[in-house]
Amino acid sequence: MAAEVAPVQHRGQAAAAAWQVVADWLGVLVQILLQIIRGTPSSWAQLLSFLGLRQPLLPSTAQPQPSPEVAFVQLPSSPPADASPPPLRRLTVVLDLDETLVSAYESSSLPASLRTQAVEAGLHCFDMECISSDKARRQRVNRVTVFERPGLHEFLQRTSEFADLVLFTAGLEGYAKPLVDRIDTHNRFCHRLYRPSTVTTQYREHVKDLSCLSKDFCRIVLVDNNPYSFLMQPLNGIPCVTFTAGQPMDDQLMRVIFPLLKRLSLEKDVRPALYETFHMPEWFQRQGIPQIDHAV
Repeated sequence: MAAEVAPVQHRGQAAAAAWQVVADWLGVLVQILLQIIRGTPSSWAQLLSFLGLRQPLLPSTAQPQPSPEVAFVQLPSSPPADASPPPLRRLTVVLDLDETLVSAYESSSLPASLRTQAVEAGLHCFDMECISSDKARRQRVNRVTVFERPGLHEFLQRTSEFADLVLFTAGLEGYAKPLVDRIDTHNRFCHRLYRPSTVTTQYREHVKDLSCLSKDFCRIVLVDNNPYSFLMQPLNGIPCVTFTAGQPMDDQLMRVIFPLLKRLSLEKDVRPALYETFHMPEWFQRQGIPQIDHAV
């Protein structure tokens, strides 16, 4: 009889424990339901969590929590594929003097009427003294009247903004230096070359060889009214109309040459554009002068 009673008591204790668990569960559930009825914000979340659900069934009205801070790491930068090319070096513009920038006359041989007409038409002129030498190397002082080409000072100022200016004249220094001092009061010429810097060829004397300035001819031009000056580098020459005191309405500098130089300043190599414009190698061939290897 005692053996039969023991299992019954054990089952009774297990049932009591189970009912106690159920009672505890119901108690918690009742508390949550009461919180829902009272409108406690966290009650829905507690109920869902208690039931084993992780995703909310209704949108939460709780304030959003701040996101955790993120540490950004600086990555090595590389230029994009379409990055701009490096800037071009400044253009070198070599300028002739006589009949290109100015027109000079011995004052004693200049007709008074020509001077008067030129000045009245708006040409600026000035008188100066210069030193010249004869064949016996005897020096003498000459008085010269110089007419400035229209637009000269504006041309020098605006061109110097994007190019290095070089004066290259076949004139003697005793004559050219004081003249250039008068027209270049702002020292826009970074270099000056006179007759001793020219070369003599079998075709012409006083040719201007640009190799004395640079061995790279991609970004250098020579502006001269005498096309034979380009004989050594015909692809770098810009011929211009000869200027005299009888041309007071001349506008070559600012209307023709300046726009061309501005465009050339954007070219990596000026020679293709100058060849298409002037075809100087063919011009020399028509004069019976073959292309010189040094020109290219």
